[in-house]
Amino acid sequence: MPNLFDPIQLGAIHAPNRILMAPLTRGRAEKSGVPTAIMADYYTQRATAGLIISEATGMSREGLGWPFAPGLWTDEQVEGWKPVTDAVHAGGGRIVAQLWHMGRQVHSSVIGGQPVSSSATRTPGQAHTFEGKQDFETARPLDIAEIPRLLEDYALATKNAIAAGFDGVQIHAANGYLIDQFLRDNANFRDDRYGGSPENRIRLLREVTERVAAIAGADRTAVRLSPNGESQGVDDSNPESVFLPAAKALGEIGIAFLELREPGPEGTFGRTDVPRLSPKIRQVFDGPLITNSDYFTREQAQAELDTGNVDAISFGRAFIGNPDLPERLRTGAPLAKDNPKTWYSQGAEGYNDYPALETAEA
Repeated sequence: MPNLFDPIQLGAIHAPNRILMAPLTRGRAEKSGVPTAIMADYYTQRATAGLIISEATGMSREGLGWPFAPGLWTDEQVEGWKPVTDAVHAGGGRIVAQLWHMGRQVHSSVIGGQPVSSSATRTPGQAHTFEGKQDFETARPLDIAEIPRLLEDYALATKNAIAAGFDGVQIHAANGYLIDQFLRDNANFRDDRYGGSPENRIRLLREVTERVAAIAGADRTAVRLSPNGESQGVDDSNPESVFLPAAKALGEIGIAFLELREPGPEGTFGRTDVPRLSPKIRQVFDGPLITNSDYFTREQAQAELDTGNVDAISFGRAFIGNPDLPERLRTGAPLAKDNPKTWYSQGAEGYNDYPALETAEA
């Protein structure tokens, strides 16, 4: 079995180790979604990851409702990303852009219009806005005539990601966001070709992936799914019936890798008692398979690799306080704790001021 420090080929991207940096929303861009200078420092500090998957990045104004998150639908955003990708590459790293459409998980005060989803549904709880938390609103269902426009939005964001210097893209189809809202039967009540059967519910995922892959290349296109458990009010009565054919379809497209967010019973962001589907997905998806969620130690991650179900591990929170996480895992050095109060605070504190191991020891 491979170990965490063995290289791996992820489509066209050669990763020198199997310790990937998972997407982490940090809220340090401008209000317009343009990346800022401190973001280049933050990502470059973490360039020793086998591959960095960027924080979730809006692929359109409609799709980005998180305050101070970055985007990829304007020329200004592209120019803002260029110093980030240049710095990561200069530091010896590799980085892909995660393309994000939040669907109903946004507020009209942020996007300037009613949220959209697979159906007219509403997320329980409150949305983050520039004015603080506000109650989620009922989304309008995307009209079938709008799907081509949505696909073009993904196409533009993909072109912009490549122009900005990213090594590829990852389609965010997890965590209860738009594509996940199409996948799951407690959010998708459509009676057209995008609803009903699992085959119909995975149609949008397949069409988005094909459109993105036609531009970036399938070997530079990845996907994130969250097959086990409820996420932000989005769930399914039979996850296996939809996620296995979804993974099979992605394998047939030939994507670079598939990342699975698979929380356990004591997951950081909520419990799930649904068994992990990665062993069954491994049987239908023959590309590189990555698993994520609540990995903090070398032993945890290596044990997962040793099952043979996955090929690499993406670490999330562990990378926040430990910019040199691969080295810390290699040497058995203690991990620094991050501060959740500074996750989305816009400034440098708790962002790019966590020291590397050698600096901390000095």
